[in-house]
Amino acid sequence: MNDQLSMTFSALADPTRRAILTRLSNGEATVNELAVPFRISLPGISKHLKVLEKAGLIERSKHAQWRKCTLRPAPLKEANDWIEQYSRFWEESLNRLEEYLKTLNTMEKNDE
Repeated sequence: MNDQLSMTFSALADPTRRAILTRLSNGEATVNELAVPFRISLPGISKHLKVLEKAGLIERSKHAQWRKCTLRPAPLKEANDWIEQYSRFWEESLNRLEEYLKTLNTMEKNDE
């Protein structure tokens, strides 16, 4: 798995990683700050952060003794753009269905 979209969706497959990204959407945080709401060890949180970093969804930097994490939203935009194609597909399909049902309804009224 080496394409960006696959790595993004794989990283997003875990609810803990999604929660971490949600937290980082409010601003950078340290590993300890990110670990607070979870019942996971710091090494466990670090494993999640490595997955997110490998997928390009976060960036980690070191400031003195603190390791700060920052959201990198570009891969999320690419995933959203991909999903948006299917949103348009369903919207168009439902619009066609609505038109078809209106036509059937009109035909039924004309037959009465």
